[in-house]
Amino acid sequence: MTTLTPAAALTVRDPWSLVPSLGNLDAYISAVNRLPLLTPEEESSAARRLRDSGDLEAAGRLVLSHLRLVVSISRQYLGYGLPQGDLIQEGNVGLMKAVKRYDPDQGVRLVSYAMHWIKAEIHEYVLRNWRMVKVATTKAQRKLFFNLRSMKHSLKEAQSDELTHRMSLTEAQLAHVARELNVKREEVLEMETRMSGGDVALEPQTDDDGESFSPIAYLADETQEPTRVLEAQARDALAGDGISRALEALDARSRRIVEERWLKVNDDASGGMTLHELAAEYGVSAERIRQIEAAAMKKMRKTLAPA
Repeated sequence: MTTLTPAAALTVRDPWSLVPSLGNLDAYISAVNRLPLLTPEEESSAARRLRDSGDLEAAGRLVLSHLRLVVSISRQYLGYGLPQGDLIQEGNVGLMKAVKRYDPDQGVRLVSYAMHWIKAEIHEYVLRNWRMVKVATTKAQRKLFFNLRSMKHSLKEAQSDELTHRMSLTEAQLAHVARELNVKREEVLEMETRMSGGDVALEPQTDDDGESFSPIAYLADETQEPTRVLEAQARDALAGDGISRALEALDARSRRIVEERWLKVNDDASGGMTLHELAAEYGVSAERIRQIEAAAMKKMRKTLAPA
């Protein structure tokens, strides 16, 4: 079995082969902490090779030398109840995005530049998975979400983590947080309510045939909503007595044209007579039949219109 030296570890063609394959998080963390850091000159040289020629080996060196940074940042988000392995994985995605976009000529070390990308990916993961229902959707809400949780922890550090997440802030604490974060007290209270509330399953969570008291059992039936009931009744009335009353207002020829054109269905599903067939029967042009039809429809609409 070949053993890689720390220096050679950063030059392998497949850098991810160094990550333990047994799913042991401690082994992974131990491995990345043993990888040596790059000097500023080595970092700048690798970044230029990646930028100028797409050197994947240089990209691997940059990523591997900063994996320990992702592990360190991931520890800041352990209080959300999400697996650290998943947090590290999302942070690694942010690290790779940072390496791809890093410009060594800007005078900033990769470690400073990558922190933003790593935290951004972890933030997205936390917001997607902390609750089934999103608690923060806008940029301002996301900032308030993370800052509020951090401040709650400092305000109640004497209590257990579980109580820290569940207990509500006092009025004085609400005012303090709003002042420190430069937001309205109502915004802090709304976010606190979102964070404190648990998810409720819409469907019943049992497989038996017993009576269910899940929220879906209490959702309104739109078909029984009073406005919809009245609309359905009015529609049925128009389709029945209303149409008959409107037809009675027409002369015999107009009524027959409307019935043939719109209301008659033959056994072969071919419908009533065409304009040309009616024109031949009445000895007029098809255009004249169309005009009579249009006038009859207009008169029917007027009859059906509410008083």
